[in-house]
Amino acid sequence: MADRTLARTRKDLSEFLTRHRRKLAPVDAGLPSSGHRRTPGLRREEVAALASVGLTWYTWFEQGRDIQVSESFLLKVAKALKLDDAECSHLFLLAHRRPPPPEAYHWPSVSPLIQQLLDDIVTRPAYVVNLRWDVVAWNVAANDLFGFKNRERPDRNIIRLIFANPEFRRRIPQWHDEAPKLLTRFRSDMATAPNDPAMLALVDELKNLSPDFRLWFEKPGVECPTRGIGNILDPEGRQLSFIHEMLTVDEYKHLKLVVYFRQ
Repeated sequence: MADRTLARTRKDLSEFLTRHRRKLAPVDAGLPSSGHRRTPGLRREEVAALASVGLTWYTWFEQGRDIQVSESFLLKVAKALKLDDAECSHLFLLAHRRPPPPEAYHWPSVSPLIQQLLDDIVTRPAYVVNLRWDVVAWNVAANDLFGFKNRERPDRNIIRLIFANPEFRRRIPQWHDEAPKLLTRFRSDMATAPNDPAMLALVDELKNLSPDFRLWFEKPGVECPTRGIGNILDPEGRQLSFIHEMLTVDEYKHLKLVVYFRQ
């Protein structure tokens, strides 16, 4: 029974890899188009090259042969085939490996319907963040309050704005009360992907830029985390007070919608 189960899984693995390989056109993978192909999608040698793995080893893997592959091999193949988090986890399960922790650093575009939802929330600032707290989408009210549109992509990060932007810090009247609460929530999100390189790079950067961040990150003590800023001065200097609600937009890409409600 066990042998039949493993054989069936290897067949499923082969079909999974073949299906996703054939879904990708060369242009999708950044390869030049070579004209008409007898079969759709990428060739095995192209996937192996994109993943920086041996062609023979990848071919055996796709054929479902009884070989052992490493987590690094699986991650390289997943990236070459442009698998999302759910598909990557499924690949690991088919290969009889524990799924990897979710990647924190995603900069996807939200779906048109999510952007429409943001735009429909006319009177309340709202934005979508990934696990690393990069702001990947927002509405007009959020842009008016935070100025996301005029910031460079690395600066459209809530935790960086709080701790590494002196101008923005001056707009938060109760900064010493609010900043540690936000950091507590950020640490909670970080626990989902504690070894993600991009998340760790952000933490190291902020430790160098902000003594407060370094102190509170290394010696946490706040037990009242919050998802958004409670009190903030608008660009005209008027103080606004908010409470927040958070909704999951995409559980696999770890996208969350944060909505600000005026108090």
